[in-house]
Amino acid sequence: MQRPLHEDFLLKETNPHLGGGKITGDKLTSTYDLVEQMQYLYVRVVKAKELPAKDVTGSCDPYVEVKLGNYKGTTRHFEKKSNPEWNQVFAFSKDRMQASMLEVTVKDKDFVKDDFMGRVLFDLNEVPKRVPPDSPLAPQWYRLEDRKGDKFKGELMLAVWMGTQADEAFPEAWHSDAATVTGTDGLANIRSKVYLSPKLWYLRVNVIEAQDLQPSDKGRYPEVYVKATLGNQVLRTRVSPSRSINPMWNEDLMFVAAEPFEEPLILSVEDRIAPNKDEVLGKCAIPMHYVDRRLDHKPVNTRWFNLERHVIVEGEKKKETKFSSRIHTRICLEGGYHVLDESTHYSSDLRPTAKQLWKNSIGVLEVGILNAQGLMPMKTKDSRGTTDAYCVAKYGQKWVRTRTIIDSFTPKWNEQYTWEVFDPCTVITIGVFDNCHLHGGDKPGGARDSRIGKVRIRLSTLETDRVYTHSYPLLVLHPNGVKKMGEIHLAVRFTCSSLLNMMHMYSQPLLPKMHYIHPLTVSQLDSLRHQATQIVSMRLSRAEPPLRKEIVEYMLDVGSHMWSMRRSKANFFRIMNVFGGLIAVGKWFDQICNWKNPITTVLIHILFIILVLFPELILPTIFLYLFLIGVWYYRWRPRHPPHMDTRLSHAESAHPDELDEEFDTFPTSRPPDIVRMRYDRLRSIAGRIQTVVGDLATQGERLQSLLSWRDPRATALFVLFCLIAAIVLYVTPFQVVALLTGFYVLRHPRFRHKLPSVPLNFFRRLPARTDCML
Repeated sequence: MQRPLHEDFLLKETNPHLGGGKITGDKLTSTYDLVEQMQYLYVRVVKAKELPAKDVTGSCDPYVEVKLGNYKGTTRHFEKKSNPEWNQVFAFSKDRMQASMLEVTVKDKDFVKDDFMGRVLFDLNEVPKRVPPDSPLAPQWYRLEDRKGDKFKGELMLAVWMGTQADEAFPEAWHSDAATVTGTDGLANIRSKVYLSPKLWYLRVNVIEAQDLQPSDKGRYPEVYVKATLGNQVLRTRVSPSRSINPMWNEDLMFVAAEPFEEPLILSVEDRIAPNKDEVLGKCAIPMHYVDRRLDHKPVNTRWFNLERHVIVEGEKKKETKFSSRIHTRICLEGGYHVLDESTHYSSDLRPTAKQLWKNSIGVLEVGILNAQGLMPMKTKDSRGTTDAYCVAKYGQKWVRTRTIIDSFTPKWNEQYTWEVFDPCTVITIGVFDNCHLHGGDKPGGARDSRIGKVRIRLSTLETDRVYTHSYPLLVLHPNGVKKMGEIHLAVRFTCSSLLNMMHMYSQPLLPKMHYIHPLTVSQLDSLRHQATQIVSMRLSRAEPPLRKEIVEYMLDVGSHMWSMRRSKANFFRIMNVFGGLIAVGKWFDQICNWKNPITTVLIHILFIILVLFPELILPTIFLYLFLIGVWYYRWRPRHPPHMDTRLSHAESAHPDELDEEFDTFPTSRPPDIVRMRYDRLRSIAGRIQTVVGDLATQGERLQSLLSWRDPRATALFVLFCLIAAIVLYVTPFQVVALLTGFYVLRHPRFRHKLPSVPLNFFRRLPARTDCML
């Protein structure tokens, strides 16, 4: 028996004060209606004029210091300029205000002590409030005063106002809680940002043949193959069976390419002279913008490319001119596939690459990232534990990163983000991380941002137009067991623009039709997914500030396919749970046969006699029962979105040795070579078995979810179908139904469609418990 779930690991429903209490259906009231309002004092320092000369040179190096109580922010300084322009914004959180006066001072940068050039004071009680969509407050000129309040020479242009995080100035403002961060790199690393994944394409290279190759040894049959390289992806064809100077292959090689296309495709024809020695017979580089794009599987034109050969002359590489070998290929960018860069269980996007094939959006997903509670100390600073937390959310091609809250175990972000939704059977992933780059300077092999935990929410499990405000446990598996790292508080709303369009999605194939008409092999998909995740993590790590490799890989679940005893046991028990229902029916039937409950047994006898005498009632009765069971379960339908379940994942009960195996490196770090080879092979094979077992469990759980109301729209459609089927089958003679069913099952192949059927599409879209797996 599984023990009950630990109290700390449960989901908690909350009732936060969202949107300043203005949470209504009217979207015009506030664009920040899913977060708690946070008040800030904003100071925009624009420019100064006619500043007095302070140096012996008759000039000044001015900067502005904005001070509120213990918090102090400074602008950059200008050398030898009496009319500087800064245009910088400072934001002071109202929660941390300890003073009633704001002091804005102009100073002259000096080697020894900075000179005072004048100041402007503001009483906080007199500061105006500004609420978007009001226009920004116009800055004004203020005369500088000395410390006694007398007017100085020089003026400063400022705007000071009270606002919320909905203010346009908020994302780029310097925040008072970032006072400890040094350098512009450090400040860039703590700001909120939106990132876009690169647009990914599958590149199909069909290598057909080569002509007039010139191997160096004319007296042997050449063993020729083609090596294709795109960036760091390298694939080879088999050795041509024709063994001649005009070899044939007709072999497909698949790559992942990302826009903007930076590297060309390089085809290299090579001859295997000896086991570890290959001779290059010719090369050609094909720029990606020359490659045709296609939306379906209509063949594109084949093309011949001349192969160039380089020879070493006096230590220099030179192109050989008398060379006429060429290669025949068919190369195209596939726009009809969806490039899988996530685990298919947690996909956030299922659209094909080509924009022309996209359907209209069916709704909008809004997520308010409110706060976190009880975070664990992630690093040590000044001999005490500290955490600098930020969140990353990924849905579709859009990644968002909240600002980093410095040194807090209860950070409050209150940031809201919106995504367009094209398919309800998708998952949004929200991860929490500790920022280890506050002081700039990315050293190679240096600090990595630590994982605090993540949450996955499947959109199809959410009711439309309902605001879900829950506190999710942040659970991370360590070598010494599962650990709760804190809780994250979210507000989530899924708004549907057309219910009819969304219900229609349940009859559509999950992936674009090219995946079914011309499917890729499992091994191809695995290697292409690996390449896609590498490209996404590399491109996002080159953004400014970078979204680092460790963050992207954790969000995309890289490595989730690796063998682990714990995951295998969890998947086995999921299957047992699915079969548990069938076993329970068997036990119940056994009790009927043994007259354990005579009244029930008599009723079953009567039902059995009726169904034997009137066989046309069998199917309507079954569908009617399913309809009644579905309606009966409606009272106990799940009211909370799913969350990480440690009991389901067998994370709490895992043996220390199993966890040691799970956190062991791959390849293993065990000493003897032979053990390493066998151990890795075992893990690799067991990983495939684990995937199959997990897929079986997924199918069973989808069957269970037909009536469980986990996906309210899917269950409503199925229950309605059961009622209609019960009525139709009641009025249709059973013999007719049996005959039609038999003819349909045995129909000729020309009447079969290559795309999956509507019932199969509907079934594949049903939620399984994979979302709750750690």
